[in-house]
Amino acid sequence: MLDSALRKVIDPPLNAIGRRMASWGVQADAVTLAGLALGLLSAGIIWAGAPLAALVPLLLSRLADGLDGAVARATRKTDFGGYLDIVSDFAFYAAVPLAFVLADPSQNGVVGAFLLASFYVNGTSFLGYAILAEKRRMQTAAQGSKSLYFSNGLLEGSETIGFFTLICLFPAQFPVLAWIFGSLCYITAILRVLAARRLFRDRKETR
Repeated sequence: MLDSALRKVIDPPLNAIGRRMASWGVQADAVTLAGLALGLLSAGIIWAGAPLAALVPLLLSRLADGLDGAVARATRKTDFGGYLDIVSDFAFYAAVPLAFVLADPSQNGVVGAFLLASFYVNGTSFLGYAILAEKRRMQTAAQGSKSLYFSNGLLEGSETIGFFTLICLFPAQFPVLAWIFGSLCYITAILRVLAARRLFRDRKETR
């Protein structure tokens, strides 16, 4: 929901930094993998019982997630780069809730499963929408220049980062926050399915 507005603010400085990094010979895929490594490190720190300390690598991971696209735009965007980016994002999004579950299974186990299931459903609705949008050659730059079609929604990357920040700052509130965020993920998926039904139902396809 906030990604489009935030992109107008963060893209100019990210693009400037990306051009500088590209001039140093930094590759976009390397930035993507560095971001994933930082994200997994933050999950490991959460699992170890220090969620507040995990905030630093977590936020650096998301900075890298913005910079890989900026570097790619300054050099050469590739389909594999976009693929690697989305896989890395989903791995990160799964790792952080899983770390909270592993850190305290008795308190976080059930709600963590609910949250991860909501991510799965929401992610499927997002990727399925992107596939159909690609078939129809639809384009959008609302969330920046992407290799995939990024459909907007109630919850997007900005809200997810905000949620992860909150649960690191207030780990005892993970169950309450996770129930709320997971429910909103399901609502986001339902709204996206309804939008897909409106846009894509006019062409008959075999399944």
